[in-house]
Amino acid sequence: MCPSFMVTREEKHTTRGRAHLLWEMLHGGPAGDGWRDEAVKESLDLCLACKGCKGDCPVNVDMATYKAEFLAHYYEGRLRPRHAYAMGLIYWWARLASYAPGLVNSLVRTPGLRDLFKWLGGIAPQRQVPAFAPETFKAWFRRRGPRHQDKPPVILWPDTFNNHFHPEVAKAAVEVLEAADFQVLVPEQSLCCGRPLYDFGMLDTAEALLKEVLRALRPWIAGGVPVVGLEPSCVAVFRDELTNLFPANEDAKRLAQQTFLLSEFLNKQAADRPWPQLRRKALVHGHCHHKALMKMTDEEAVLKNLGLEARVLDSGCCGMAGSFGFEKEHYGVSQAVGELVLLPAVRQAPKDELIIANGFSCIEQVSQGTDRRPLHLAQVIQMALHEGPDGPGGAYPESRYPMVRPAARPSAAAVVLLAGAAVLGGFLLGRWVKRRRHYASETLERAAREDVRPHLRDGRRGHEDFAGVRAGEAAGGQPFHGAGRVP
Repeated sequence: MCPSFMVTREEKHTTRGRAHLLWEMLHGGPAGDGWRDEAVKESLDLCLACKGCKGDCPVNVDMATYKAEFLAHYYEGRLRPRHAYAMGLIYWWARLASYAPGLVNSLVRTPGLRDLFKWLGGIAPQRQVPAFAPETFKAWFRRRGPRHQDKPPVILWPDTFNNHFHPEVAKAAVEVLEAADFQVLVPEQSLCCGRPLYDFGMLDTAEALLKEVLRALRPWIAGGVPVVGLEPSCVAVFRDELTNLFPANEDAKRLAQQTFLLSEFLNKQAADRPWPQLRRKALVHGHCHHKALMKMTDEEAVLKNLGLEARVLDSGCCGMAGSFGFEKEHYGVSQAVGELVLLPAVRQAPKDELIIANGFSCIEQVSQGTDRRPLHLAQVIQMALHEGPDGPGGAYPESRYPMVRPAARPSAAAVVLLAGAAVLGGFLLGRWVKRRRHYASETLERAAREDVRPHLRDGRRGHEDFAGVRAGEAAGGQPFHGAGRVP
């Protein structure tokens, strides 16, 4: 079940082992140092937050949620590791990089600066930093102008990864949805579901971002306009974490019900449309959140309707798991997980066979570990629309759908310019961290004066309440019904 256990074969890396340590922590057992217990942290460190346990475990134990809650308490009033700020805050870094994406791309590939950048971000030296697109998807969509205004509307969610790194995927989705006779809408406001924040326990920040999403989308939520997501982990936030963080919020409930993956939307809302055909073989890897929460049923149905002879791998998690595989200390485990099934299967696949994966991290794992680059489902349907039933001829069909490539090496002036921007960004980040620590310190001091346990801004209960509600569940007896917050 657990990818890290499949590699380490250690009991502490099983769902059972981690749940038992959490139970001991809450009951004052050997792991009795509470939320600062190092044994619990060590056990949870190799949790890839893949949610496989939630989909496979008979009692739906959600270890990804427990890890996020534990880290939120563990780091309260403390500085997190460098990679937490580098990758957990990718939404803000990507927005900053969008002002000079070519410059950023070339600098992180310049010898010396590249190594410094990876060290500062806690990134494994063996990893390649994904290139930022020269133009974001949202900028392209604004420039393109409205189309199909007399058709039923659908919101295409511009997640950080497909907006800033892989806009070609989002552009393909626009073409596919319009070909199915829908009007595509994209939010004007800059929004993020906060997915990367959960991996590092930055729950207050994630909750604030979700509140922004609910406010911005309220008119469309009330109007019943469906939301289509391209990144499975972001769709999982709307379908899972959102309603657990806001269990009494009607807009959150409606948004969860109105959010679909592209395959779900096409199979449920556009099944009566004529399907383009693509009679090819395909090797398919499902994102772990997709398999755990939404299942692969609709994905397989869409591939069948396209005429594809699809082979869906029983590959579990790809090993990259968001930022996990980029982190220096997790690189070895990440690669070992990938080598269990996925990477060997891709290497052995015929070179003219399509490789399909929808998750950003899955695409990066395959691209950096083999000579193939997976295509998103949206691109595969776009291929059927453009190329006809036979598709492109020859090996490496994905080469007809290029991704972003880094620019040439920058000039000395450009290096100085970006170095200055990096210093400014580090200064602003330092101020933000200082404010967070000051807030946490004030909260703890107030709690000590009032002789009560600290309550965070969203009303999370203290240690005793969490233990009382969830202790039996953490031992594996019953499923948890919250997601990082006690209702």
